[in-house]
Amino acid sequence: MKAELKRRIVTYAELVGKLADVGVMDSEPNIRNKISRGKFTAVFLVQCLTAIGVSDLRLG
Repeated sequence: MKAELKRRIVTYAELVGKLADVGVMDSEPNIRNKISRGKFTAVFLVQCLTAIGVSDLRLG
């Protein structure tokens, strides 16, 4: 998640706004902590990727 945010030049503050646009209400410190710890649900991951405009995901 961190790498994708850097690749797309999206700050945590911007991510909070983009998540709010898709109906996910959370604070910047909460989002920062989730991503820093690396402990978040797959749903949160998909919500973040959707919010920042990721349409393709390659695994492997």
